[in-house]
Formats: sequence, structure tokens, C-alpha cells
Amino acid sequence: MSWLSVTIDTDCGHAEPLADALLDAGALSASIEDADAGTPEETPQFGEPGSPTTPGWTRSRVVALLDAGTDVDELLAACAATAGLDGVPAYALEKVEEQNWVRLTQSQFEPIRVSGRLWIVPSWHTAPDPEAIVLVLDPGMAFGTGSHPTTRLCLEWLERSVTPGVSVLDYGCGSGILGIAAARLGAADVLGVDIDPQAVTAARHNAERNGVHVRFDDSAAEIRGQFDLVVANILSNPLKALAPAICAHVRPGGRLALSGILAAQTEELIAAYAPWLPLAVADSREGWVCLAGQKAA
Repeated sequence: MSWLSVTIDTDCGHAEPLADALLDAGALSASIEDADAGTPEETPQFGEPGSPTTPGWTRSRVVALLDAGTDVDELLAACAATAGLDGVPAYALEKVEEQNWVRLTQSQFEPIRVSGRLWIVPSWHTAPDPEAIVLVLDPGMAFGTGSHPTTRLCLEWLERSVTPGVSVLDYGCGSGILGIAAARLGAADVLGVDIDPQAVTAARHNAERNGVHVRFDDSAAEIRGQFDLVVANILSNPLKALAPAICAHVRPGGRLALSGILAAQTEELIAAYAPWLPLAVADSREGWVCLAGQKAA
């Protein structure tokens, strides 16, 4: 079995009406992308909370999947008219053959070596190093598979910082990868919190799969007391707003690490946390930084 993939470049104002018209006319799927993706003109659509974005791309690309027997010219003529376009737009056509989509998707996720002794391994792979500390983690609904630079920075900080018996708080746990790593590295008491109940469900599943005991909750109100180590891999605006709450859970003499911060945001984050805890750049990668510091004893 095969299908046809049709790609049409258009402007922001016509992209959504055209995609809707294609779906109404029987397209199996229709998506809108940035026609300048992968170039210096690429425009992000989703910023962090508190940062305004402009909806839509000036140069948009509509990609639709069609049945193999579709008369593409006829379909596009009708859909273009519905969307308010003048005539049939130029398009590119590609044949899509049936594949083992599960295997194809899995092939895109290989084991990730975080350090000499820490690996992240999808469940369908065998750990490359049987002597390593292995975190079994599959791509899922929650952020944090180890491939993003901010996750790697936090994992590396935890590996340097966790000693047997310490307590760890992961503020904004996502998939639970940081809390699970802390437990595998020897932490005795680990708590992860996230406002997304689905992330908490995924984190609990991942902890069970890895054979570690980590508490996860979807309410920061459940955080009790202070911790030896606190890590928060979120985004700069939420990190600034949460500064008093996050620092309140670092024990005197305890340490804090923050990531999800672009290099250009470093100074404003350091200033935001200065009343409670001095921060400095612990590491950086691909334009992202990890800030870390120790609370006064």
C-alpha cells in the first residue's frame, strides 16, 4: 500500500484555510510547517510562558497525505478556491510507501552516552556497556529523554553532585529522568514534582521500569522540608517566578542547579536568585547553560 504526500508553500493567511479544506475534501492528514525551517529565517511559534509570539509563519508550508488514487490537480483546484487562493498553487508530490512505522520510529532513538558510567537506553536496545549505570527510558508524552542539551547538563551535574544518602528534589520532573538518575547514582530520598499529571504518570512508570523508588507528585504543595540537592530544568521565565519557592527547599549548605536557560538569559537568572543563593555557570552546551550554586550554611 502507498500514499501521496503533497507539499504546498503559501502565506500565513491561507495556510490554515487550505489545510482545513484538504481535510474536508478527504485528505488523510494535513499539517502546517515553517517553510523556512532549518534556515536563519526559521521562526519559533512556541516561546516560554510570558514571552509573546506571533502566530503563524509568513512563509508557511502545508503538507497533506492523500490516497494513492487521488487526482491531485482537481483536489487542489477545489481546495485552493475554498481557501481563497487564486488558481492552483505550485506543489511538490512524493510517493509514500508503506513501512514498519514502529521500527522506523524506534530506529531514530539510539542509546545516549551521558558520561563514562551513565547511559540512557531505550527499552528496545541492549545497553552498550553492561558495567554502566543504565537509565531505561523511551520517548513518550513527558519532556526529558536525555537528548536535549538541558537534560544532559542536569544529568552531568547530578553525576558530579550526588553522593550516597543525599536527598534530591527535581522541580518540574517531566519524564522523571533526573530523579531516576539521582536514585541510580545513590540518592536515598528523591522527590519529583510537575504540574502536568500525565508527566507524573509517565515518571512513575519510568521509575518502576528502572527499579528505583522515587516519589512523584503533581502538586508542589506536597513538597515537605528541604533537600541536599535541588534541580530544576524548566524555562527562564518560570524559573524566575519560582525563585523564592525553589530556594526555600534548598537546605542550608545544600546545592541548586537550574537549566532550560539560554546563554543570553544567564545574567537575569543569576540576578533573580541572588537574594537567596549565589549562582554561576556550571556548564554550557549548544547555547544552553546550567547554573549552579550553594546556599549559605
